[in-house]
Amino acid sequence: MRLRSVWAVAKKEVFHIVRDPFTLALAMGMPVIMVIFFGYAIEFNMKQISLAVFDSSKSQSSRQLQKTFVSSSYFQSLAVLSPAEAIQALDEGRAHAALLIPPAYAENLRPRSESSVQILIDGADNSSAGSILGYLGGIQQKVLSAEFGPYSEPITVQTRFLFNSELNSRWFVVPGLSAAIIAILSILLTALTVAREWENGSMELLLSTPVRPVEIILGKLLPYSVMGLVAVFFVFIMSQIVFAVPFRGNFLVYLLACLIFLSTYLAQGLLISVVTRKQQLSMQMAMLSGLLPTILLSGFIFPVEHMPRFFYYLTMILPARWFISLSRDLFLKGASLQNILPGFLALCALFVLMMVLATRKFKKDVEP
Repeated sequence: MRLRSVWAVAKKEVFHIVRDPFTLALAMGMPVIMVIFFGYAIEFNMKQISLAVFDSSKSQSSRQLQKTFVSSSYFQSLAVLSPAEAIQALDEGRAHAALLIPPAYAENLRPRSESSVQILIDGADNSSAGSILGYLGGIQQKVLSAEFGPYSEPITVQTRFLFNSELNSRWFVVPGLSAAIIAILSILLTALTVAREWENGSMELLLSTPVRPVEIILGKLLPYSVMGLVAVFFVFIMSQIVFAVPFRGNFLVYLLACLIFLSTYLAQGLLISVVTRKQQLSMQMAMLSGLLPTILLSGFIFPVEHMPRFFYYLTMILPARWFISLSRDLFLKGASLQNILPGFLALCALFVLMMVLATRKFKKDVEP
């Protein structure tokens, strides 16, 4: 391999990028849009949940119960006149849950007798239903404390959340954004490069030169690697300044992991463009193999540990699965290279695999 040839191919690719406004807009605009969209839009902690309330007790205790729900900032009350109206509010989507308080609620509550209320939850959205159920335990404790004052239990469970004490959704989402942005950006850009040259007929001119296939591959990867690293720095700066996500790990380890992950998806994009040779088909294949797996199967939003066993093992061939895991460990846990070594080695293995496949396929196509 001759570095001079690699550099010549890289310079030629830079000229293509500069002359292509679509590529520049994609490279510069996508990180901005994705960071803002995902960083602000994705929120796992539900607030201002609409709660339809039917109070047939109309007592001080029932009003205290409603006040406890509303003062938690998780619920906002919607008064209804009957249980049927509460159910209708659930059917129409005006409420996510309904609180039905029976007439004898206050009488049964004192003195420390049993009293019950009914909570109806819209189960069509199971994530919202799970959040509502999680809030009910704390609200029940507040109601008991308000009615009877502090009381002791045989066993007291004290919970402490490590690494993300406030359970801030942005601290969970933003570290994975670098993986999503790198994957989508790199695979889209490189998937078009070789296909564009095949369609324009410039690939034949390139192949007539003494440049070897591996030199062409590396020369084309180099400019996009720089663009990808610029996107990584942008996401990192946004995470610190805009979202205040702590970074507790080693930045050099994080940068090395980003570079390997970026190169893996660049090689995958080149492999797609070599196989398809059509820009439109390359774009479709890039979205199918890059966007959907990175969002849905990498752990970016849904934990891979809770997936069925087949899909759990399937995610092991996705570079984004390993990078998102080590990215969050570096950001929130301050993990060392030794702690993230399995994911780091998996990224390296996938990078070598993609490079070998792209080079061999390209070499096979250009040889007579």
